[in-house]
Amino acid sequence: MRINGFSGMDIDSMVKELMTAKRAPLDKLNQKKTLLEWQRDSYRELNSKMYEFRNTKLQQTYRQSAALNTQKAVVTGNTDAVKAEAGATANGIKMEVSVAQLATAKAQETEGKGQGYSSRQSLAELANGIKFGQPTTSLGTSDYSKEYKIKINDVEMTFTGQDTVSSIIAKINSKTDLNVKASFDDLTGKFTIASKDLGSTGKLDVKAPDAGNNALMDVFGQGSTAVVTDIAAKDAIVLINGKKLDPPPTSNIITYNGVQMNLLSTTASSFTDTNGTITLSGDKPFTINTQSDPDKALETVKAFIADYNTMLDLLNTKVGEEKYRSFQPLTSEQRSAMTESDIKLWEEKAKSGLLKNDDILSSLTSKMRTIMSEKMGDLSNIGITGGKYYENGKIYLDEDKFKKAILDNPQQVSDLLQGSGTSVDSSIFGKLYKEMDTAMTKVAERAGTTKFSGDINSLYKEESVMGKTLKGYNTEITALEKRLSDLENRYYKQFTAMETAMNKYQSQSSSLSSFFAS
Repeated sequence: MRINGFSGMDIDSMVKELMTAKRAPLDKLNQKKTLLEWQRDSYRELNSKMYEFRNTKLQQTYRQSAALNTQKAVVTGNTDAVKAEAGATANGIKMEVSVAQLATAKAQETEGKGQGYSSRQSLAELANGIKFGQPTTSLGTSDYSKEYKIKINDVEMTFTGQDTVSSIIAKINSKTDLNVKASFDDLTGKFTIASKDLGSTGKLDVKAPDAGNNALMDVFGQGSTAVVTDIAAKDAIVLINGKKLDPPPTSNIITYNGVQMNLLSTTASSFTDTNGTITLSGDKPFTINTQSDPDKALETVKAFIADYNTMLDLLNTKVGEEKYRSFQPLTSEQRSAMTESDIKLWEEKAKSGLLKNDDILSSLTSKMRTIMSEKMGDLSNIGITGGKYYENGKIYLDEDKFKKAILDNPQQVSDLLQGSGTSVDSSIFGKLYKEMDTAMTKVAERAGTTKFSGDINSLYKEESVMGKTLKGYNTEITALEKRLSDLENRYYKQFTAMETAMNKYQSQSSSLSSFFAS
């Protein structure tokens, strides 16, 4: 605690005035740090927009083959038996489809414990016939440490009585190399392991290791040994325009004449197979026709142009935003003397132009415009044209011209915008994706953002260019604050010494005056 003012001087005010000039370098350093932090935040906000345009728009929407597909599958008849989607190569051939048999997977299934057992129970409880919710105090430690084994497709797995049915299922299903799916039915208590691949191509080999001792499948039986049923795999039996598909499909998702069909159910109540000739009973087939429909492709291109223009406008705004150099970040003293509204208005000016003439954004803007201008001749043929010179690269769409182009030659439009085969990366969408990715990489290196996320609250990487600069600022600020604190203490000590000397002088003067007065 400092006690000042014996001499009548306002020492605090004097020290404060002396320190104001000395703090000027610290204020400038803090302002530089704040500006850099604001600039880094601006990069992160922009990175989020770039991520959305690159990933959500270009990669996940516009570059997908279905985005410019002009073919539409129309299903009539037994519409519940199928979901159909026409691809770009759909040839328009009418197909009447009958499904005698769906493809099924090879599986093994226990006879089941019956109702009252749950996937939340442990193996120890199931092995001892304890239904869900019954007390388990009779089980000892050995029940939970007992091992249960199973070998699936030559891979042996071991579980203990402590494992629950749900955890066993999760462990089996997590082993993707097994290519199987395990499940448990709470209503019947049946445990099933099935091949993920349907039809005759599916592989499933389930064995009980050690000659059946402690076999996992036995736990799900009603006796000491489970009755396990082998469920044979079946290939699909499908007839298109009266002709049986041969070889038979090993999946319920098939593609013919450019139309992908997801078979949901059979169309016949029964069938007979006489030396490969299929006879159907109670058949209710479905019919698929394809139609040319430019609307989806049109909506895709309209959305792309809107997103492209928005992205380009944002970049142009950031690069050309006015910089108010006289508006620097406020110091704590300046903020304390201002109202909240004044602070807000001031900081709006101070934050303006943080990315003005930024080299990364300027380069990206230039390359986006170049990608379009290089193909403007081809683009104008499908109704995409550039705006006026003062619109800084915006593009527009003539909808009628585009509809005609996509109907006349859909492959030409697709090749130009999306590319095909080895030309995907050299298409317009491909080039834009590449340039956006490159720019995001540069932003990440400079600002410490990540090009793998658009999270506006993501943490910065400290080893970026800006991160290292901010570390340097923090080190300088800490050192400077210490020096200023030492200087302030020295000023107070000097003023204290001066006051002490003045008080001593005044005391001596008073003594002399009283001596002569007597």
